[in-house]
Amino acid sequence: MIRLYRENDFEVVTKFWFEAMDFAMPGLTERLGHTLEDAREFFKNVVTVEDELWVYETDGRPVGYLGMQGAFIDRLYVDPTYHRRGIGQALLNYAKTQSPKHLWLYTHVANATARVFYESNGFAAENFGMSPPPESEPDVEYHWRRK
Repeated sequence: MIRLYRENDFEVVTKFWFEAMDFAMPGLTERLGHTLEDAREFFKNVVTVEDELWVYETDGRPVGYLGMQGAFIDRLYVDPTYHRRGIGQALLNYAKTQSPKHLWLYTHVANATARVFYESNGFAAENFGMSPPPESEPDVEYHWRRK
């Protein structure tokens, strides 16, 4: 079930978000010196302030989340222990209901799993660049447009 994010989701969501980032790009969080506490601070002070947030809940527990700013998908993460169960697909489909004509996002070039996922869902790479500091990693700007 997809529902709005609630404050009491904070600990579960930030923990699986941190784990999912490391799963997607092993070693990045360690190389940057990011900790779970850093993730908590960033989520509380940036993500919850800037994004509209929804969670995918199963058995009463959030296992995925979507953060959007209009047509921009700022974040879409699934707990790695729940990968390949259709949760990311459900969240992406939900994003399409929020912005039915166009969606766009960035992902790291090295995040092969995300790139395959978005490309298999009709997203096209339109620009290549660098993510802002502190990551400063090569990234890809993807767009999806309803045909």
